[in-house]
Amino acid sequence: MTELVSYRLAGKIGVVTIDNPPVNAFSHAVRKGLLRRILDAGQDDAAAAILIVCAGRTFVAGADISEFDKPPEDPWLPEVLDAVEGCPKPVVTAVHGTALGGGFELVLASHYRCALNSARIGLPEVHLGLLPGAGGTQRTPRLAGAEAALELMTTGKPIGAGKALSLGLIDRVFDDELEQHALAWCEELIDNGSGPLRVSERSVPALDAAFFDGAREQLARRARGQLAPQKIVDCIEAATQMPFTEGAEFERQRFAECLGSPQSAAMRHLFFAEREAAKLKDVPKDTEARELRSVGVIGAGTMGGGIAMSCANAGIPVKLLDVDDAALERGLGVIDTNYAISVKKGRLAEDEAKRRRERIVSTTDYADLADVDLVIEAVFEDPELKKRIFAKLDSVCKAGAILATNTSYQDVDEIAAATGRPGDCLGLHFFSPANVMKLLEVVRGAKTADDVLTTAIRFAKAIRKVPVVARVCYGFIGNRMFNPYIRESQQLLLEGATPEAVDGAFYEFGMAMGPIAVSDLAGLDIGYKARMALPEDLRGSDVPFTVADRLVEQGRLGQKSGAGFYNYDPKTRRATPEPAVTAMIEEASRELGIERRSIDAAEIVERPLFALVNEGLKILEEGIAQRPGDVDIVYLYGYGFPAYRGGPLFYADSIGLDKVLSRIREFDERFGSGKPAPLLEALVAEGSSIAERFAR
Repeated sequence: MTELVSYRLAGKIGVVTIDNPPVNAFSHAVRKGLLRRILDAGQDDAAAAILIVCAGRTFVAGADISEFDKPPEDPWLPEVLDAVEGCPKPVVTAVHGTALGGGFELVLASHYRCALNSARIGLPEVHLGLLPGAGGTQRTPRLAGAEAALELMTTGKPIGAGKALSLGLIDRVFDDELEQHALAWCEELIDNGSGPLRVSERSVPALDAAFFDGAREQLARRARGQLAPQKIVDCIEAATQMPFTEGAEFERQRFAECLGSPQSAAMRHLFFAEREAAKLKDVPKDTEARELRSVGVIGAGTMGGGIAMSCANAGIPVKLLDVDDAALERGLGVIDTNYAISVKKGRLAEDEAKRRRERIVSTTDYADLADVDLVIEAVFEDPELKKRIFAKLDSVCKAGAILATNTSYQDVDEIAAATGRPGDCLGLHFFSPANVMKLLEVVRGAKTADDVLTTAIRFAKAIRKVPVVARVCYGFIGNRMFNPYIRESQQLLLEGATPEAVDGAFYEFGMAMGPIAVSDLAGLDIGYKARMALPEDLRGSDVPFTVADRLVEQGRLGQKSGAGFYNYDPKTRRATPEPAVTAMIEEASRELGIERRSIDAAEIVERPLFALVNEGLKILEEGIAQRPGDVDIVYLYGYGFPAYRGGPLFYADSIGLDKVLSRIREFDERFGSGKPAPLLEALVAEGSSIAERFAR
């Protein structure tokens, strides 16, 4: 077996190599091995300098996150990095691939730093509800200044080696032959008699308190409700005021507070859940994906255009089909505008935008789709139209081509049955705007072939989406759960809450938008049509939607018409309450015999949220979703659920399923909100959590 950390001499240079595939994570064994090798190298008379490199495709890409919930084992990373910095001989790190989190903290602790031009560095701990805990908050500002350190840590976004060089975080950048150039640099340092340059011995330029107060205010808006970004500010401020040793101790205390917080537990859950979601439980791991070189998209509307852009952005040629040239011209015009905006805002170079746009060609002829490997139908939600399109595709597409429907809630099996190749069919439910939203529900039909499913997962990753697999039911995972969530929020209006009170309570909870504002954004007519299409056993009472339906009748369809539950400014889309809507709600309550009352924020949040959880548990029990984490990922990326709460099912576990069950029973008894899911009752009876049940 290859040693995780090895040591060899290259002339007068001691080379320490970390080799812990696949990403050289800082596991306990790596930390232990690196400490031993650094101490040994420091005492090796034959070595005048030390070079730290990594085998494989990347430098250390971070800590082994799976160890965070285990009892700590010596040596801790700060101890290892202090030994690196304290080495009596010059220590050089050479970075390729990515140096992230603890990996970049190792780079910071070394005396000299070099990287390939293609390398990227970063401190992304904030995405796990954490902060750099091995000196990162203290060493980074000593090299790059407090402002740059704050940006790097609170956004968690990696930067390229060139940018790192300009900030002083990297000393030299090479185009190729990294180890060869690094060894030559080590020899240069030896010849020049250069000794260790310890970052901890540098000072940080002082900044007044107003800078840090402003940063806290900005983060309170940008990272609303999150603990870690605020503590990062505290640590960087400490770096400007304290000696390194005291600042490092301050950092370790703040790190421990974050690590033990519910927020970090939630965000670490989502980290692992996202990686698990792409794994198919009952599909052999060696299933080969089909070749996917080109894609056809049917429908040049908002959704189809966004899907086409997603493919083109990933380098995949697209044939975009619509009924006539006028429809194509409208759709392509929107695509052109989107690319132009990206160029204007500096997000995309003009020549790159042109290359991407050129990958999208238009057609009105189905025969032009004869040679594509995947066709995604993205027309409006008319099941008969979708079936006709699939029958047409069946007749023109080559054997082995995958046929996908972008339906939000229709029966994928019925659509597939319109073809003679149901094994080649599945659902690919994109979320709007498709070129922006990360979630992709991959809907597995009853006859979908394993290699088709495997190809769909690979395709999702290629276009930078997060795939979650769902079985067929009305609305799949996301929209099926969303229905009772919206129903309860609408019912609260009839019982006494205002739209702004409902949305305000959910905004304070951490949601990106409240459920009433979301209804306006999606289009009240869309919700109406979706409910009307439901089978009677799923539709339920229309009473909670009385006001929404009346708004549709008045032409108040939501943001797209400039008015729904709220009025919308045509330029800014800023929402303002409408007194006439309040009067309409009160009138509907009187007509329905519902006595209005004062409703506190706790009930406003719990009724829709626990209805969401309850439906999610039904989905799990029915096997629609593979695992609880899949449900949480859908709500993180598709519906704006706050990451620091971990998703609806993780949140239910965190507050106690007994509380959730008790409140659902109470709400059902008082308001007819719906019976508890049998799985919820079973879990409470056996004293188990959702996570424990599905880990078995």
